[in-house]
Formats: sequence, C-alpha cells, structure tokens
Amino acid sequence: MAKRKHKTTAHEIKEFKFRGLTFEQVTALELNEFIKLIPSRERRSIKRGFTEIEKKLIKKATKSKPNDFIKTHARDMIILPEFVGKRFGIHNGKEFVAVDISEEMLGHRLGEFAQTRKSVKHTGPGMGATRSSKFVPLK
Repeated sequence: MAKRKHKTTAHEIKEFKFRGLTFEQVTALELNEFIKLIPSRERRSIKRGFTEIEKKLIKKATKSKPNDFIKTHARDMIILPEFVGKRFGIHNGKEFVAVDISEEMLGHRLGEFAQTRKSVKHTGPGMGATRSSKFVPLK
C-alpha cells in the first residue's frame, strides 16, 4: 500500500473565517448584516440598542490607535469588528485585565475574557487554619 505524504510547513497558516466570511468581508458589513451572523442572544441585545456607556465605548474604540489601552467596565458589551486589533482593559471587580481582541472573539462578550473569580490555592495548615491543625509538629 502506498502512503500519501503531505508536507506541512511552519508557514502554512489557516485563514480565519467567521461563518464562512473572511475578516475583510465581515468588516465591510453593516451592523444589521453583522448581527445576522452572531448568536440569537447577542443579536437581540444589539437590536434593543446600545446603552450610553456602550456608545461611548464604540466611539472611543473607533478613534483609538492599535496600541492604546481602552479601560472599560462594560463587561456585557458584544465584541464588534471595530474592536479587533485593539487592547482593552476589562474590569473584573478588582482590577483591569488586559485583553487583546482577535478575530476569533467576534460575537462574544468582553466579560468572557476577564475572569471575576480566582481558583482557590490551599496551602499547608498553620495560622488561620482550624484550631486542631494549628499545632503541626516541626520536623
């Protein structure tokens, strides 16, 4: 049996497609055409209209340069094609988490990329532990 040999090179990069469209085609779409491509919950949210905070964020993102750091508390804002390539500081309740927006994030919400909870890391028993485990014999 003859085996097929397909050489894949390191330079072979798969082109990004969003629902069958290239990123250039998505950026050329109007907002009402773009919302037909995103999930229903996000579509309904945009059809209801943007809040004043979201409108200010869109205006700030369109005027900013690619390296500018845009701070926001609007975690429920849907990522639009205008946001791609920008650097956002998304508030997680304590601090602003730096997030670089890429094409794969289109249609998601900003809050999905800035976690609000940290995983618990337990250490050994000691101060602050229960009374019985406070006195661990030293080795």
